[in-house]
Amino acid sequence: ETFRSRLVAGDEALLALWSRYLNAWDFARSASWSADTAPRTRARREAAYERLQFGPDLCKAFDEAIRVSEEPGATVITREFTPWYTQERASAHAFYWHAYERKLRAKGWSGAAIAGLDEASHAVVERLTDPEQAAARQAKGLVVGYVQSGKTANFTGVTAKAIDAGYRLVIVLGGTLNMLRAQTQRRLDMELIGQENILRGGNLDDVDSLVGIDYVGDDTDWPDFVSHEGRPSARGAFDIERLTTRDNDYKSLAQGIRALEFEKREPTRPLHDPANLHHTAARIMVVKKNKSVLTKLVKDLKQIHGLLGEIPALIIDDESDQASVNTSNPKKWEQGRTERTAINSLISQLLTLLPRAQYVGYTATPFANVFVDPSDGEDIFPTDFLISLPRPMGYMGVQDFHDLTSPLPPEERTYANSQEKAHVRSIYEATKGGDHLQEAMDAFVLSGALKLYRAEHGVPEGPFRHHTMLVHQSVKTDDHADLALRINSMWHEAGYASTTGHARLGALWSADFAPVCEARAPELPSPASYEDLRPYVSRARQLIGSGGKPVIVVNGNTDRYFDQLDLDFDRTPHVWKILVGGTKLSRGFTVEGLTVTYYRRTTQQADTLMQMGRWFGFRPGYRDLVRLYIGREETYGREKTADLYEAFEAVCRDEELFREQLARYADLVDGKPQLTPAQVPPLVSQHLPWLKPAARNKMFNAELVEVRSPGKPIEPAAYPLDPRATARNTERWSTILAALSGSGTTVCRLLPDATSRQARTFRAASAVVPHAELLGVLGGLEWENRNLFVPHLTYLSQLDGRLAKVEDWLILAPHLTERHRIPATILGHGPFSVFRRKRQAGKTAFGRISGLEHRAYAQQLIDHAGASVSVGTTPELSPQRGAVLLYPVIDATTDAEVRSAVSAGSVGAANVTIAFTLIPPEAAIDSKRQLIRFRAKDSNLPEAAIIDSH
Repeated sequence: ETFRSRLVAGDEALLALWSRYLNAWDFARSASWSADTAPRTRARREAAYERLQFGPDLCKAFDEAIRVSEEPGATVITREFTPWYTQERASAHAFYWHAYERKLRAKGWSGAAIAGLDEASHAVVERLTDPEQAAARQAKGLVVGYVQSGKTANFTGVTAKAIDAGYRLVIVLGGTLNMLRAQTQRRLDMELIGQENILRGGNLDDVDSLVGIDYVGDDTDWPDFVSHEGRPSARGAFDIERLTTRDNDYKSLAQGIRALEFEKREPTRPLHDPANLHHTAARIMVVKKNKSVLTKLVKDLKQIHGLLGEIPALIIDDESDQASVNTSNPKKWEQGRTERTAINSLISQLLTLLPRAQYVGYTATPFANVFVDPSDGEDIFPTDFLISLPRPMGYMGVQDFHDLTSPLPPEERTYANSQEKAHVRSIYEATKGGDHLQEAMDAFVLSGALKLYRAEHGVPEGPFRHHTMLVHQSVKTDDHADLALRINSMWHEAGYASTTGHARLGALWSADFAPVCEARAPELPSPASYEDLRPYVSRARQLIGSGGKPVIVVNGNTDRYFDQLDLDFDRTPHVWKILVGGTKLSRGFTVEGLTVTYYRRTTQQADTLMQMGRWFGFRPGYRDLVRLYIGREETYGREKTADLYEAFEAVCRDEELFREQLARYADLVDGKPQLTPAQVPPLVSQHLPWLKPAARNKMFNAELVEVRSPGKPIEPAAYPLDPRATARNTERWSTILAALSGSGTTVCRLLPDATSRQARTFRAASAVVPHAELLGVLGGLEWENRNLFVPHLTYLSQLDGRLAKVEDWLILAPHLTERHRIPATILGHGPFSVFRRKRQAGKTAFGRISGLEHRAYAQQLIDHAGASVSVGTTPELSPQRGAVLLYPVIDATTDAEVRSAVSAGSVGAANVTIAFTLIPPEAAIDSKRQLIRFRAKDSNLPEAAIIDSH
């Protein structure tokens, strides 16, 4: 009872101890004491309680204090490897991991978040080579996170575990500017390396001993740097020697060579022998991806002759798709001129010089990395593993600005149920032909005042230390200067201390911020009226305009330029500014406290576009205040603007599909991986033709032979543009249209789900057709790009019993409601509801074909096939029956265009595209459940992706 009361009272030491153990048991991939329970489940936690013989009251107290985390873990695509990094070995050497764990707990990380990081970093380290093994071997991997999602925390955890395990040289490639490198250096120093290793024996009471030591005396956060309670080497562990500091990148010659000389306790044994390895200091350096810096490092390493082959080394490449990828023309390689790009060449030299080096790249945009030639042994292709990190709790990403899967029509969306309505605003003023830059700046001032209000009403001030607005409009520096001048003028003319200014802010508060705060963050303090907020507006205005400079232009490309900016978020107590810039704000540079973004710049590469999303990240205490002003496709004066919002949505779909595919193929089949990293490139998709996954010089072609999709929708979109081909396709559907024509109307009832508690219905024509009949139709269809459907057709053609037996298909042709329905007969069959879909300019494919409710219904049919649950009055699906949604589609923008295509209640075969979505039954897979298949170009290279030589 005393134990339970301490839990209820919030005993921090007790909670921390039990959080570590309970979360470790919750997250364990396998548990011998509960083999029949899965990790991250209620069943696993209850099994632990049962083993501990806890009573119901104590279990309830633990559940309330340490909740079960059911968030998904990391997805791992791997080749087979020899297990060496067991839990026992990890526990035996965990000095720096435990120090890092304590630091995270002190920062406010939950037990579940720490356990998740523990699991994800363990998954990386276990796939590296055992640092103690006699044979030298290199492993290469890629870790995929989200933009601004805390990838540094993962590689800090990997570094801690790796050096604990025996890796003695860690090289972190940290950005292309010293400012970015210094950010990474400070993070590692503060959270992992610690005070004692930084001081190197110096005494804080002896000023002379601190000469040249960074942070001491000029960093207000120095007391928060992790402390090991003494030199680690005096506590039975090992010290860390820093080869770089906060202000200094790698220096060559004497210092470098001396620092890289490892002392051996047993001189006759190699350094990687356990007798030496765990008693020698580790070396860590954080270096820029800079040709001169890396050249110095390579030169120094070449002078340390025999020892290099004995050093277990780890190379961590942050933003590994930037600069690291070789982008030389493949045609030059074919001609024998194998000259790599500079940074890629230097990384290759490091890997050659350090035969025991392991390479781990980190990125949020993985496409360039998986397109690296896997046969190039000296390059950075992740031959051994590819790990997709889960979306972190509290993270605000693309999904938080788009209604990707909302079934609600636009008119029913509110601040509460629509991400777009809550956070996204247009940059254009439609009625006056101007823009919303003034409104965006008002939103910046207003949100700053709200942060100050919340800080004074009980919300911790930490998240509000910095408050920034980002204006990202052009790559041209001249444009930045003009824009900064305009914003400065607007700022001084805004009248934030005048009656007019307050009236404008009050109107914005009432129309925008007040309802969003109420809908999105009712638990946070918010003023009852603008008058209650008004006193804080003055303070916000003072902070933003401090020093007479509300605007900072960020567009330089040198370290000296950034040194002059006074924009160090680590050292500066408060940064409340409007930042104007271009490329330098698009990658690596973390804009702390970013709340309002005004974004107009476009690009044709998906990875570049995603890296521009500086508004992604963690927004504790002010998530509801975030506003994104972004360009939509509309006419602005005489300018036709690109739909940047649509582009972000498309790249989000690309990346999420990539992650979903990885998750599907991560399960082992007969104890072996069904997909290796070398087979990943064909999984990269592209939703917008003009938005490529990566720059052309980072891509190569791969042929995917088959995609197996049991229980998953298949929705091709590249229907032919030629009306003659369209007419031939329509004719091929004739027999199925005839079957639907005589079937009458079926009422389709959706079961309540997470999006709606009410049962919804729609009407459809329905028919059941044999598998062979449907396959005959699909096999004869013509496509604008046939290769996009062939892998699916290959799969469907095997459902005649060779792979799995599908007897027949339920075809549904949905009807629109009477108010929206435009009926038409096709080839004398029908009438059917004709649907309006539009191919946008420059695109060969339609967007989404199926309606969300229709697809949800078809998916419920598949999910409940053979069960007793009723999902409508259509024939219930058996495990051998698939579902097809059929749509007669007119390529049109308005209903008027659709009506004009319908003549006398009929539409011509050349004017209507018979589009479809089909979902095979979940049982349509073989016993091995292999989901993809490749045609091998070279049988001696079973892992090789197919290269299209045409």
